[in-house]
Amino acid sequence: MTRSSRLGSRRIAAVTLAVTAGMLLASCSDSGDKDGGGATETPDSGSALKIGMVNEQSDPGTPTKGGTLTFSGFSPVTTLDPAKAQVAGPTGGSELGAIYDVLMRYDPIAMEFKPQMAASLEPSSDSKTWTLKLRDGVTFSDGTPMDSAAVKASITRYVTNRGPQSALWVEKVSSIDTPDPTTVVFNLNSPWTGIQTMLATGPGMIVAPTAQQGAQFTPIGAGAFTLENFSPNVELVLAARPDYYDGAPNVDKLKLISIVGGQATAEALKTGGIDAAYLRTLAPILDIVGAGLPGFIDIPSLGYIANVNQAPGRPGNDLRVRQAMTYAIDPEALNTRVNEGKGMPGQVIFQDTSRWHNDVAPVGVDPAKAKTLLDQAKADGYDGKITFLAMQEPSAQATSLAVQAMLNAVGFDTQIEYVNNVGDLVKRMYVDHDYDMTTAATSISEADPYERLYSSLKTGGPNNALAYSDAQMDGLLDQLGAAVTDSDKKAVLAKIQTRSNETLPWQIWGNVPQIDVWNKNVHGIEPSLDGIVLFDEAWKN
Repeated sequence: MTRSSRLGSRRIAAVTLAVTAGMLLASCSDSGDKDGGGATETPDSGSALKIGMVNEQSDPGTPTKGGTLTFSGFSPVTTLDPAKAQVAGPTGGSELGAIYDVLMRYDPIAMEFKPQMAASLEPSSDSKTWTLKLRDGVTFSDGTPMDSAAVKASITRYVTNRGPQSALWVEKVSSIDTPDPTTVVFNLNSPWTGIQTMLATGPGMIVAPTAQQGAQFTPIGAGAFTLENFSPNVELVLAARPDYYDGAPNVDKLKLISIVGGQATAEALKTGGIDAAYLRTLAPILDIVGAGLPGFIDIPSLGYIANVNQAPGRPGNDLRVRQAMTYAIDPEALNTRVNEGKGMPGQVIFQDTSRWHNDVAPVGVDPAKAKTLLDQAKADGYDGKITFLAMQEPSAQATSLAVQAMLNAVGFDTQIEYVNNVGDLVKRMYVDHDYDMTTAATSISEADPYERLYSSLKTGGPNNALAYSDAQMDGLLDQLGAAVTDSDKKAVLAKIQTRSNETLPWQIWGNVPQIDVWNKNVHGIEPSLDGIVLFDEAWKN
């Protein structure tokens, strides 16, 4: 397939910015300067946003060759090994995708998976066997072929190195067969559609067999770019591959950095200091959408929550304490304090922006019930003390102070402990398990909610930072993993919401939109799964 024909088949359909009924929008100062004509409107809240493309660009014509495209990610890249990274948009997924590409890509507009490096991926009638066919002529950057043996070896390496999604892979995939150089057969223990998600993220980023030489790892992939310079936590510079299977990329280089702070990132975009970025801070997102910059809005579920440590000896181990927290903390009040009322507050896993939304009612807010439950826990020896872990960042500080006030109002003795950055926060949660309560985001993708729910809630799971364990929830997760149709998945998800209301794994406060955004002279960036974008067809004019 030629680049021009593939570009036509993969071009994302236009989706305009949707506005909640009755929502009043203010006009943007640069109205009329939007590509394709028409006025640009400034959304005045997160609830005015909908999943899809915003500020659609008109047909740009023939791609221009050359130049450097600069992209600012949410966090700096710290590793180039997919087996050691949580491969997602905010955590280096786009950057690693440029080096390794992915076997499958998720089209968030069509809401379906499509082949990328693969030629096809087809399930058996019972979804227990999936057959992957590889494209002809795909090679790694060292010239060796990306054949079925290389795919199997890379995924085996990922699992052996205990990549973040490896536990789920081991539970679901019994074996991998390679009957010929272009065919990979995945044999599953039970029906499962989530393998598509896996092959669009970390396990689907295929590492060349020559990449690992003893303890030495070299980032050799089959993607459109190769490593030129890597300064961890500073910048990553990639050069275009002239022998990329789909033709040389349009840009000569990618410069991948991370600007600290959403507003600073938005300003760099508007002034042309960078060409594209990933953002998940509400005010800058509203700002750049109003400024007419094109991009893709996503609203993952469970984007604004608190993790509560439920390990023995922690306050959250007592269900009554978790219930008291839930009744005490009002997401609407948090939204007013933190987002000036412009956020997306809520207490359910899937809000009505999600295709997985159900009609199970939220727990609700009731300070009187909170006080009664807390008094019961205190009568059994709990001293009421709890520590809230937060970053030294304005919105995080605003959240922690608001939570402290609402908890203390019903009788808690809440102390705030600040850490310097997100790395310290993640270490305390996922490595040391040394916290009582802290803000977090599970960010469940619209593509397939199973993987993130499994990793967060499954008893003994490697990413279960909550120490949450519930046999009934484990059974529901198993049902969700085996569900094949969307209707079956929605039915199980409603049951998961009900059990979540009963056991309260998290404190759910709402969602946070995220955007992959680029300047008006940038074209061809393709959104995929979980905030990841692909740059192989990107260009600037």
